[in-house]
Amino acid sequence: MDFANYEQYFQSILNGDITVAPYDNPAYMNYAKLNWTRQQRWLKTGELNADLINTVMQIKHPQNWILITEPWCGDAAHILPFIHKLSQMNPLITLDIQLRDAEPYLINNYLTGANKSKSIPKLIIRNSEDKDLTVWGPRPQENQELFEQMKGDERDMEEIKLRLQKWYNDDKGRSLQHELLEALNDIS
Repeated sequence: MDFANYEQYFQSILNGDITVAPYDNPAYMNYAKLNWTRQQRWLKTGELNADLINTVMQIKHPQNWILITEPWCGDAAHILPFIHKLSQMNPLITLDIQLRDAEPYLINNYLTGANKSKSIPKLIIRNSEDKDLTVWGPRPQENQELFEQMKGDERDMEEIKLRLQKWYNDDKGRSLQHELLEALNDIS
């Protein structure tokens, strides 16, 4: 689905029109509400890196950017807005948002780490022949290392979530954009 349809889907969840699992769980509904607010904030205030803008503008062949996500995903709320903004900068880029927990279950082809988790968001950049050029995700490397360290220390999941959210707020999308710039330069 495109970004407008994803936002419409997200609003349907928040409005109570979609009540299937996991959105029948109040905790997931709370995550979705928080994530909507975070996403909207980054859409309004997220600043794009000039070098990354230039690199995106220099893309000369069609690319399909597939983002696997879900409205309940806290990481995605901080990442999707930047990817959406970048995809709007060049008409050769198409952003296709795929739900992790819905057919065609594309996430099964992009599992993370040794434990093969379905971690999201995942960005897959493909050329016009549907060949994967690069895969990024589920979060910026520094944040991923923080997550793994806290998980290894057996920290409480609520504490982990709060620390990761603080990291995103302090980072303001800079690490994501740096990593995307490197990935795009590697495939050009």
